[in-house]
Amino acid sequence: MDAAAPPTEPAPSAPPPQAARWRAVLLHRWIWLGVVVLAVGGGAAWYFLDFSQPSVGYATAVVTRGDVESRVVAAGIVQPLKYVDVGAQTSGKLLSLKVSRGDQVKKDQLLAEIDPILTETAIRSSTAALESMTAQRSLKQAQQALAVSVQARSDKAFAQGGGVSANDRDIAHANVDIAVADVAALTAQMKQATAAIDTATANLAYTKITAPMPGEVVSILALEGQTLNANQSAPNILRIADISTITVWAQVSEADIVRVKAGQTVYFTVLGDTRRWTGTVRQVLPTPELINNVVFYDVLFDIPNTEGILKIQMTAQVFIVLAQAKAVLLMPSGVAGNTADGGAMKIRVINAAGAAESRSIKIGIKGEIMTEVTEGLQEGERVVVRENTAASPGLSVSALTARPVR
Repeated sequence: MDAAAPPTEPAPSAPPPQAARWRAVLLHRWIWLGVVVLAVGGGAAWYFLDFSQPSVGYATAVVTRGDVESRVVAAGIVQPLKYVDVGAQTSGKLLSLKVSRGDQVKKDQLLAEIDPILTETAIRSSTAALESMTAQRSLKQAQQALAVSVQARSDKAFAQGGGVSANDRDIAHANVDIAVADVAALTAQMKQATAAIDTATANLAYTKITAPMPGEVVSILALEGQTLNANQSAPNILRIADISTITVWAQVSEADIVRVKAGQTVYFTVLGDTRRWTGTVRQVLPTPELINNVVFYDVLFDIPNTEGILKIQMTAQVFIVLAQAKAVLLMPSGVAGNTADGGAMKIRVINAAGAAESRSIKIGIKGEIMTEVTEGLQEGERVVVRENTAASPGLSVSALTARPVR
């Protein structure tokens, strides 16, 4: 019996001709769609991304119109325009002070009194000496009259040969001369005594110290009961200042003083007050002051202080205006760099196409923050302040990304 043949698997049935045709059509469409996507993506990448040079981020600022000033900044001290140190012109104990610090005083108002006992004693002593000298001079004048009379009789007797020798006549003449000299000496001593009385009388008046000018008592330097010695120098008792007008002493460094001149406008502020006081430079003192190895010069200007708001020794922040302009085109001073006032330079400006182009401009007044532009820019244009590889967020000027200039 023949062995049975193994069963054979049936051959797979061929797909229907219509299904194969649809599969081929779909594959063909997907291939073309991929080609189109790659083409469009590649074109967009070439258009938006310049692979030959990366895009650059620019920090820009808009050219605006406003005011600008060039100025010198300095620190200053408020001082009174007029003040006087009131001292003692005579020695003695300070009996009393009639005023206190901060009091307003008028001219010739009594401020203090010094014990007058020393000056009163000097007046009595000088007066007694004068009286004694007056009596002595009267005696000498009487002796002078007698000597003159004796001289006359001696001359007459000698001329008549009446027993008067030449020697006696000469003695009579000498006695007259001595008497005249004694009277003259006492007269001079009396003048000295009179002068001493006048001095003592003046010192007595000086024991009452009065105000030489109206103002405010800003300091008191002596105490009641203190002994004052005016023989070497006049000791100061107090200071009176007129603060209705104050003077600001501003210290300007030697680097800036060459630009400061009398007549320039100046303004300042003080701590704790937002208002601004304005004045004019009155004087630039020629003598420098060395502070921490830095040379400073004092610049003085006066300010009315009728309200009394400004106090002595206040610290002032002073601004001396060198030049100013109003309603002019402005750009940030950082763009101008080290270019001097009125100089020419080149900067980059963002054009209408968004590209940064180079342009020549001229600047005018250069301030601390903004600089005047006199030629080359229009209001509303954007100037390049800084160039970055990417625009930085949070810039004080507007950030704009543009294609670089080639």
